[in-house]
Amino acid sequence: MSNSPSHGRVHATATRKPPRAKPKQARALRTRAAVLTAAAELFADHGYPHTSVADVAERVGMTPGAVYFHFRDKKDMAVEVVRELFRRWHSLTEQVREEGLPPLETARLLIDRLVGTFLDDAFAIAGTRLQAERSLIGTALPPPYIESIASLAATLAQARGAGQLCKGVDPEAAARVIVATAFGTQHISGVLHQHADLPRRWAETRELLFYSIAADPGALEGA
Repeated sequence: MSNSPSHGRVHATATRKPPRAKPKQARALRTRAAVLTAAAELFADHGYPHTSVADVAERVGMTPGAVYFHFRDKKDMAVEVVRELFRRWHSLTEQVREEGLPPLETARLLIDRLVGTFLDDAFAIAGTRLQAERSLIGTALPPPYIESIASLAATLAQARGAGQLCKGVDPEAAARVIVATAFGTQHISGVLHQHADLPRRWAETRELLFYSIAADPGALEGA
């Protein structure tokens, strides 16, 4: 973590307006975002092998040449879809922490929100599908699950410090099990029912997991 700036520096920069993107740059950023969203939707629905740059271009009403202005190739789009997913999950994690709940409730809400992204976020579905298809992509993707496990483990460590975990529960081991189970649950739900039953399947799985590690399971009732 960087050191806090001096009061003088804060005063000097507080009145400085952030630079505005030029209209052409802003338009290019919006177009790039639209192309990436189209790629995520197609990867989610059809997978990497059955999605082409031409498909993405058609989805956004552009020529393939115009798409290549924003992305080098299909591999580049796949990598950026995964990166965007991780950015969204990081933002989601920060939002959950800002709610100020006790640590164990924060941990449960965090994993609830992560699982919930598979219901309406094409980047979540596409990103995890691309990880499963990584051997077909031919380029390195950002490694999955690491930040989710680390964030959950840190929150569970706080829960242990607050006396919310059963004696002997290892926060890191519990985080690995919970994340693995959460992503396994969404995968099975997606394969069998296109995530239609995911809220019910995750609710029953979550209660079993969190009740087994909570020092006072009754405290989680209604949380």
